Amino acid sequence: MNRPLITVEGLGVSQGQRRLLNGLDMELKAGECWALLGRNGAGKTTLLHTLAGIRPIEVGSIRLLDRDLHAWRARERAQCLGLLTQDASQGFEETVLEAALVGRHPHIGRWSNEGEEDVRIARQALNDCGLAGFEQRAVQSLSGGEQRRLGLATLLTQNPQLLLLDEPLNHLDLQWQWCMLHQLRGLCEAGRGILLSLHDANLALRFCSHALLLDGEGGWRAGSVDEVITPKALQQTYGMAMRLIEDEQGRWVVPDTRMMRTGTMGGRGNLKG
Repeated sequence: MNRPLITVEGLGVSQGQRRLLNGLDMELKAGECWALLGRNGAGKTTLLHTLAGIRPIEVGSIRLLDRDLHAWRARERAQCLGLLTQDASQGFEETVLEAALVGRHPHIGRWSNEGEEDVRIARQALNDCGLAGFEQRAVQSLSGGEQRRLGLATLLTQNPQLLLLDEPLNHLDLQWQWCMLHQLRGLCEAGRGILLSLHDANLALRFCSHALLLDGEGGWRAGSVDEVITPKALQQTYGMAMRLIEDEQGRWVVPDTRMMRTGTMGGRGNLKG
């Protein structure tokens, strides 16, 4: 049986005076790819930051590799858990290779420099993200999509067991969305674990094994994608009538245009965990 990479029990998450999540229980194991879905402002980023240890735990507990999340030293935690944030911008004048090598810092001694193996890992990650030949380009010269792929390459260079990805498909065109999701799924098949926020439920159905759906009012639903991504649950979350289509390539959810024509979009209700 695959071991749990992260275990969440009774987690509550708030933003200001607003409670976004109540009593979340979930367990993400090696080999699993979880989609995190919900409306804008539902708490996806806040949850990811909490799971990464950069926000305090308000209620409940989080265990990373069966050890309390905040019992880890930051450097040790970064060796097994990595976070890709939404903002792909870079604040310093540096080359693409230098930016990717930042991912090796948790694996290098405090007073040591990157070695040949670190550079090899970074170059391979850049190649995997379609950035071979960009090594000496200035980061600021990259397009938004290229910067997003650089952020993914930096995380691959970090080489964590658990990857938390906040909207990793931002700025990526359709081809690169599919390329990166194929690559991320390959990491899961090799024994990594992934939780990534998405806006497209069909990409979750196609590439993910599990899903966590947030309604932004404290409710949530977690489980396999087939259990969680249903027309009823999506309607409760997004306030939009949906229907399910099945063909030889799989299951798809689409807006119910019949309900749109009649002006009935469906209400938003609370999900149950």
